[in-house]
Amino acid sequence: MTIELYNIIFYIWIFLFGIVIGSFLNVCILRIPIRESIAKNRSHCMKCGYQLKWYDLIPLFSYLFLGGRCRRCKTHISLQYPIIEGVNGLLYVLIFAIKGWNLETVIYCFLASALLTLSVIDFRTYEIPFGINVFIFVLGIAHLLLCISDWKQYLIGFLLVSGIFEIIFLASKGRAIGGGDVKLMAVAGLLIGWKLAYLAMIAGCVIGSVTHLIRMKITKEGHKLAMGPYLSIGILLAVLWGEPLLSWYFSLF
Repeated sequence: MTIELYNIIFYIWIFLFGIVIGSFLNVCILRIPIRESIAKNRSHCMKCGYQLKWYDLIPLFSYLFLGGRCRRCKTHISLQYPIIEGVNGLLYVLIFAIKGWNLETVIYCFLASALLTLSVIDFRTYEIPFGINVFIFVLGIAHLLLCISDWKQYLIGFLLVSGIFEIIFLASKGRAIGGGDVKLMAVAGLLIGWKLAYLAMIAGCVIGSVTHLIRMKITKEGHKLAMGPYLSIGILLAVLWGEPLLSWYFSLF
């Protein structure tokens, strides 16, 4: 087997694993905001209550086979389901392609899934679930154990951006930024370190400001802004390309 064929097969498996996890993310996105158990209740149609069989739950393929409709009542199934599954699968492939095969890459994949989930929930509800921040904190501890010799930069990462956000939160009495955003940047900083966390903050704030101004202009969106999705984009950008970007920047001096 050639190296090229081996790599293709490897990335196909990574993508398939990613869409399976993406299917679970859809469950989290749907149930967490309404406080429904993600473990006890079986997947079901939200319209007629039909309990989905295993062959209704094959990521991407079941949606295509059913024509995007419930098997029983024919109600249209939201495009969110295949989109989240596909995006998660592509993110896993991208992360492995850039970061290589190691335990750190696996942690980054789970981070991407957590960020994808909280982004959709925050965009809809203006609330970042505490449990997702706890999950990222656990990932941060696992990553810290892998890079224990550099523990200082991760401890500073836990405090730096979240400290800045906490000051803004207190000064604005929660009007400028939410408590969930403070916690998100704390646990993300623990995972990626202070330099990448600071870069993520800048990228997220710039992307969020520009995007929301465009939305306000085109769709007449209000001033209220869910920062979680944009901070998540900043964190992912920092994870994937932050280190070479910082190396290039500091080489200028």
